[in-house]
Amino acid sequence: MTTDAAVPFQVDLSNCDREPIHLLGRIQEFGFLIAATADWMVRHASVNIGDFVGKSADELLGVPLVTILPASTMHAVRGRLQVLSNNDGSERLFAIDVFENGQYFDVAIHRSGDSIVLEMEPASARRSADSGALVKAMILRIQKAPDLETLYRECVRQLRAVTGFDRVMLYRFHDDGAGAVIAESVRGGYETFLGLHYPASDIPQQARALYIRNQIRIIANVDAEPVAITPALSPEGRPLDLSLSLLRAVSPIHVEYLKNMGISASMSISIVIDGKLWGLFALHHYAARHLPMELRSAIELFGQMASFVIEGRIHRERREADEAARNLHDRYIGKLVATTPSITTLADHADEWRDFIACDGLAVWAEDEARAFGQCPNQQEIAQLARFLNRASASKVYASDRLGEVSPDAAAFTDRAAGMLAIPLSRRPRDYLLFFRKEIVQTVSWAGNPTKKQTVMGPNGPRLTPRESFEVWKESVVGRSSSWTESELKRAEALRVSLLEVLLHFNEENERHRDVATQHQEFVIAELNHRVRNILSLIRALVGQSQAGAASVEEFGGIIGGRIQALARAHDQITRQTYVAQRLGDIIQTEVQAYVGRNAGRVHLEGPDIFIEANAFSTLALVFHEMVTNSAKYGALSDTKGIVRAGWTIAADGSCELRWHESEGPVVSPPTRRGFGSTIIERAIPHDLGGEAEVAYPESGLTARFLFPASAFHLDSGDRKTPSEATPQSKTAPTSGTVTLDGLSCLIVEDSVIIALDTEQLLLDNGMERVFTAANLAEARQLIESETFDVALLDVNLGAETSFSLIGPLNRKNIPFVFVTGYGERLELPEDNPPEVEAIRKPFAGHEVVEAIARAAARRKDERGAMSDER
Repeated sequence: MTTDAAVPFQVDLSNCDREPIHLLGRIQEFGFLIAATADWMVRHASVNIGDFVGKSADELLGVPLVTILPASTMHAVRGRLQVLSNNDGSERLFAIDVFENGQYFDVAIHRSGDSIVLEMEPASARRSADSGALVKAMILRIQKAPDLETLYRECVRQLRAVTGFDRVMLYRFHDDGAGAVIAESVRGGYETFLGLHYPASDIPQQARALYIRNQIRIIANVDAEPVAITPALSPEGRPLDLSLSLLRAVSPIHVEYLKNMGISASMSISIVIDGKLWGLFALHHYAARHLPMELRSAIELFGQMASFVIEGRIHRERREADEAARNLHDRYIGKLVATTPSITTLADHADEWRDFIACDGLAVWAEDEARAFGQCPNQQEIAQLARFLNRASASKVYASDRLGEVSPDAAAFTDRAAGMLAIPLSRRPRDYLLFFRKEIVQTVSWAGNPTKKQTVMGPNGPRLTPRESFEVWKESVVGRSSSWTESELKRAEALRVSLLEVLLHFNEENERHRDVATQHQEFVIAELNHRVRNILSLIRALVGQSQAGAASVEEFGGIIGGRIQALARAHDQITRQTYVAQRLGDIIQTEVQAYVGRNAGRVHLEGPDIFIEANAFSTLALVFHEMVTNSAKYGALSDTKGIVRAGWTIAADGSCELRWHESEGPVVSPPTRRGFGSTIIERAIPHDLGGEAEVAYPESGLTARFLFPASAFHLDSGDRKTPSEATPQSKTAPTSGTVTLDGLSCLIVEDSVIIALDTEQLLLDNGMERVFTAANLAEARQLIESETFDVALLDVNLGAETSFSLIGPLNRKNIPFVFVTGYGERLELPEDNPPEVEAIRKPFAGHEVVEAIARAAARRKDERGAMSDER
């Protein structure tokens, strides 16, 4: 059997941080304390209250406070309590007759949890001089200081003059919690503490936190016995929190610290900047000294105002430094942009970078080589530093003023580079702009040896006692450079961002230039192939659809020639204006001039200037070609008197409505046969543009109404758009092969109405029972959900979208499909595309489409048969 031996407590400098100095349960002897509940019942009292009230603390516990304090005092206390905005403040009453017996007190009021705490100190019946005027005069004096150093000296001089303390110091905290005396005013005959450093353990963490909440603190007599608060715990078992107390007693270890320094009284005023404890005004006296609460309150106000003045001066100096750095930054980056920079040529600007961030040496590490200037490590040592930096973040500036402590390899060259600031310039490979600072051997003067402390047992375990000697102890600090300031780190980060934007653009883009050029060439070839195939397919479709309406070869030549010329004129208008949108009136007038000639004056056009987008050119050119040719053959322009009026307006929803009206021509009757021209007029605009088309045949003359959506045009000629790629794609005339599509139904997804009509007729002529057409993905998805069909024919390119997203919905409904594409061999199908799906290249013969659809439908039939056999 074994027993656990006691594990000795490991003593370190954090032991002092564990003392609950705000829960000591005692106050200083120069006043008394009463804590009451929210309904004014006495909950705690200091044991010395009997010296002022005539009743002991035990007699007062649990009784109403109104039985102790008269109504006038309660009224004043309630008024002060009302203005407390939160639990992190206190209110004061000065020189009031608390008990209405001629005995005057200064009163401090604050909340502690759910308790109301009153602290009272005896005061003179006559108030001191106007504290507001005193603070104003002090602030006016320090505001005249030309710089921060003078400002610090004037602050401590003013405080010593007002308080009468032997020594007043301004103590500045460092980032690690240690600090130094940066300004001092001391009575003659005493040694100076100016420039002395104090370790972080001298002011523990919990003490620094209290200095932020309670920004003034007085210790009137270190030899006085503290006064206990009774009871020690509330009925809920909690001690009274004295964080905001003005009378709070002093930690025994701090009393010992002050006695070791020979100090009998002290006071501190916090300097809080940006919510953090920036420093303290530390006041020392070598005899007991108490200041009235009213004067202390005035000094507290001075401390707050001085904090604002110091903060403003610090921020002004930072702002001026940042502005100067920003001007340098902009000038240097401007020079860099004007050249043809790369990471390696950054070294050509070494002098500018060294002006921007002060350093003793600069190096550019790029492509595993270093170009160094000034006092720097050698090539091999810089390579070691680069490997060290590769373990750090690639998107952050790295800085250290003690490089030998963080990188063992750097200990060998601390005499040349004890500090380094590194700006990463790329991720792969890692390149750096490196700033070096040489070692500066410093002698730090400490107020006594901070490492010499004794251990004693305390209520919270072993703890360190303060050093007994405060004689100046000097320490030589080696292996460090001057620190990188916050301003310099901000400059480095700004430089990192700018260099990434400028240098990496040139460097990385140049390295990839050849691949980009190759990819661009392949894309252009594929796009050209696609466009040529589309044009051939469109011409083929026009030939096939125009054949049925011609009675002779000559008439067929005229019809097909006119339609092709209409397309050619539309594209001529585009190219003649360097690929910009054209007026609607010009498109119509072009057709009128081509087919009516001398009778063009009988066509009247009226409407605002609207500019047709390129994706609508071909459609409108064909529609108005058919309108003009029909009028010239059968309508108002077929005789010598008829008139055509075309007018358009912009609707409230942004669309354009065009009305075509023919009059004074021959009597009109509806056509007995529906030709391809009529189909273009009635279906092209709705199909291709998502608009509307209506045609009527009254005897007085043909009328038509067309509606173009806002996406087909714009109003401002200065806002013309580059035409998008034309995507009409054509199919072939019916095939008379042996393969039939009897009884099948099909969905055609095609954005060109001509190709859709041609393909629809091809399938119907080969036995297809029903054909559904969709011009875009939205219409296709709706048909897939609402209709039943056996197979789908999908054009890959639908203008601004592709049909690839239909693969999933079709697969879920077990509908086979065939792709049609103008991209030829370069078509890359999605990964979820079934391997057996066929893709037909344009231009194609009619039998290719019919046979591909028949094969797809047969596969579906075979799959269903296999599933039936399995069941």
